[in-house]
Amino acid sequence: MDSPHVETTADSGRQDMEQLLSLLSHYRRQSERLKKVNELYHRMAGALDLPTMIETFSIWLAEHVPHELIGYYNPALERMHMFCSSHGPQRRHIIDLAEKMLKDPPAAGKAEIEQDGYFASLWRFDTPDSTDLILLLHEAPPLAEEDLELISESLQILSEPLRRALDYERLFEQARKDALTGLANRTVFEERVPCLMERSSRYDCPLTLAALDLDHFKTVNDTMGHLMGDEVLKQVTRALQSQIRLTDLLVRMGGDEFLLVLPDTDMAQARHLAERLCRAVDSLDITCRNRRLGISVGLAQYRPGMTLEQWLEKADDLLYQAKKNGRGRVAVH
Repeated sequence: MDSPHVETTADSGRQDMEQLLSLLSHYRRQSERLKKVNELYHRMAGALDLPTMIETFSIWLAEHVPHELIGYYNPALERMHMFCSSHGPQRRHIIDLAEKMLKDPPAAGKAEIEQDGYFASLWRFDTPDSTDLILLLHEAPPLAEEDLELISESLQILSEPLRRALDYERLFEQARKDALTGLANRTVFEERVPCLMERSSRYDCPLTLAALDLDHFKTVNDTMGHLMGDEVLKQVTRALQSQIRLTDLLVRMGGDEFLLVLPDTDMAQARHLAERLCRAVDSLDITCRNRRLGISVGLAQYRPGMTLEQWLEKADDLLYQAKKNGRGRVAVH
C-alpha cells in the first residue's frame, strides 16, 4: 500500500504539471496574439488615407475574426467610411444598418447587440474633436471573449493612424480652399476644369464659364478698411452661393475676382443665372461715397478645340466689356 506521503507527492506533481501546461498555453496564446498584432503594424505602415486604413484593418481582422463590415465614424467632422465584404442586396442592407447604428449608437457598455439578424460590436475612443466610433458587424454566433480582446488591442494600434489621416485630410482640404471665403481656390479650378472640358467635347454637353468681378470694391476697401472689405467679400460669397447649384464650381481667384463654371448650361441659361447673380449682389445694398457695390459678369461658352487659356481670355474680355458698358452688367459671347 502506498503511503499517504507518496500520494500527496504525486498529486502535487500533477498540479505542478497542470500549472506548467496552463502557463505554457497562456504564453503560446500571448505569442500568437503578439504575432498577429505585429502583422497589423506592418500592414498599417503602408496605409496613408482613411479608406485604405479601414480596408486594411478589415482584411487583416478577417483572417482572425470573421465579419461582414467594419465601419468608422467621426461625429465632429461627419466623416464616415465603411468596408463591407458582402455583395448584392445583403451589402446594401448591412451598410444601411451600420450607418444607422453609427449615427445613433447604442448605450455605452453593451458588448454586443443583436439586430436584424446580425451581431454588432461598438468601440469608442476619444480624439481632440470628439469620440470616434468603430463598428463591427457579423453573423451569428456572438464573438468569443478572446476575439473581443484581440479587436480591442488592435484598435489601440488603429486609433493613432486614423487621427493622423484625419489631420492630413484637414490640411489637404484647407490647401484647396480660399481661406477667407471658404470657396474652392485656383488649384481646384485647374484640377477640375480640364475634365469638364473633355466631357463637354465628348458628349456634346454645354459648358459655360462666367468671369465675375465686383464693381467699386476698391472704394469699399479705401473708405471702410480691409477688415470691412473682407466682410463684404464673405457677404458676396454667400449671395452668389445662394443662386447656384451644387454641381456648379464657384472659385475665388484672388482679390474680388471670381470664376463660375457651369456644367450642362447653355448661354441662355447662363445669362439668366448671371442676371440673378447681379441682382443678388445689388440687394446687399452696400454703398460707399455714392458708389453702390455691384458685380459685372462675362460669359463665354466652351467650344471644342478651345484651350483653357483661350476660354479664360474670352471670358475676361467679355468681363471687361461689361464693365466698360456701365458695370453691374452681363456681357455674352
